[in-house]
Amino acid sequence: METRREERIGKLAQALRRIDKIHLKEAARLLGVSEMTIRRDLNEQASCLVLLGGYIVSDPKSAQAHYFVSDQQSHNVNKKQRLAKLAASLINANDTVFFDCGTTMPWVIDAIDEELPFTAVCYAINTFLALKEKKRCRVILSGGEFHPDNAVFSPHGNLSLLDEICPTLAFISAAGLDAGQGATCYNFNELPMKQQAMARAQRTLLLADSSKYHKVLPARIGDLSRFDTIISDEAPSEPLATCLRQQNIPLMLP
Repeated sequence: METRREERIGKLAQALRRIDKIHLKEAARLLGVSEMTIRRDLNEQASCLVLLGGYIVSDPKSAQAHYFVSDQQSHNVNKKQRLAKLAASLINANDTVFFDCGTTMPWVIDAIDEELPFTAVCYAINTFLALKEKKRCRVILSGGEFHPDNAVFSPHGNLSLLDEICPTLAFISAAGLDAGQGATCYNFNELPMKQQAMARAQRTLLLADSSKYHKVLPARIGDLSRFDTIISDEAPSEPLATCLRQQNIPLMLP
């Protein structure tokens, strides 16, 4: 016999066939239960749904999605949330902010004050979906060729959205931080937007939780010295700690 929990999850799964995500508050209204009940439903045991940044989405593993966004979105959530709150606190009213791709960015966006007016520039689907929920945010999405692995658009030709925009802040994500190789990521198609945002922004901040320390991935973003500040959840061990000190790179921690 189907339990009430299974019935609730089934109804949410059916709703997610029509839309990409459901906010926790909306899900509670849909089912006529409390938000805490839904949290328990999703946390007690594995299901086809996961809770990500206040939204219920289909578990990418059950949907046979590609690798980066789908595989990483439920990893190191506590670490990402801690550094995300710190990053969000740096955004001031009327700032223009570049948001990179990756699974940390929706947590940053979720932590931004709902009443804060700002302009956001992005090129990733998951980042765009989070930004469009911010009622005081003007969202600019860069177009181009869509890449399903990391859910980003890469521009065609010589023209780029960032040719005409100079962000106040650029939040850049990395999957690896290493004393010798600097900041790296998985996908080469991310590099043009990352590097142009770094060149255009008044202030460039590298966001990477501590699970990324001492890792090197195939696509090199650049030396750590190219970033004005690194935001993480805890301090690194040697030799990365020495590298940051020697190059006078500020490390912001919660």
